[in-house]
Amino acid sequence: MTPCYNPSVMGPIAATKHERGPPRVEVIGVSGIPEVRPDDRVGELIAQASVAQGTPVEEGDILVVTQKIVSKAEGRLVRLSTVEPSPLALRMAEESGRDPRLIELVLRESRAIVRMDPVRGILITETRHGFVCANSGVDASNVPGDDVVSLLPIDPDASARGIREELRRASPGHTVAVVISDTFGRAWREGHANFAIGVAGMDPFKDYRGTRDTSGKTLKVTRVAVADELAGAGELVMAKASGTPVAIVRGYPYSSATGGVGPLLRDRSADLFR
Repeated sequence: MTPCYNPSVMGPIAATKHERGPPRVEVIGVSGIPEVRPDDRVGELIAQASVAQGTPVEEGDILVVTQKIVSKAEGRLVRLSTVEPSPLALRMAEESGRDPRLIELVLRESRAIVRMDPVRGILITETRHGFVCANSGVDASNVPGDDVVSLLPIDPDASARGIREELRRASPGHTVAVVISDTFGRAWREGHANFAIGVAGMDPFKDYRGTRDTSGKTLKVTRVAVADELAGAGELVMAKASGTPVAIVRGYPYSSATGGVGPLLRDRSADLFR
């Protein structure tokens, strides 16, 4: 894996800690992106908007892109009026008071129901990608029309790779990483946080195993999910209702890699809660 960095922020790799200055990461929201429509090239829209606001994409940047604009570009929008609920969805809707067409979509987009509360209409599912989240990621926010919901991209890693390539063509000579983010709840904490659902161009982990801590002890299990942390950092400037669906993270020295989000997903055999 090759370390990637932004010389204007982090300094040359060969520089001493004193010469580089204190660690610093910058997060820049990208606004001015028009309403995304099917078949739009998200990477090109990002490149154009970043230039227009005076913060063009630079070498070593990480682009955090909200799932919603990716789903829009890939045509992953569904009108509820076109959905025929199954008998199971109808029964669950009768118990919970929720729209049976919405429940049907949640069931279609899942490969397993992890937890459910029929009375309150809560469905925690495992999606076909392997994500454990509420309602299989089916969401009615930030989509046009009262009868329209968005589904997660079919292959978020492939989506991230496509956006990365579009950015490479639109910003010649600049290699970046891309993280596609979505908002999930957490099993042990209240509130929501952004998580990575697609990754391209970077290792989703910072692996400290085999290194020593400040006391000289060898670390044996510590792997930090930096792709998730970057997704969370991006949300600080994106926010759900701000019209800023993309963030540039600048100055974080990530390691390049060809894999995707898969390593972040805990195998069911190692999951003590399922």
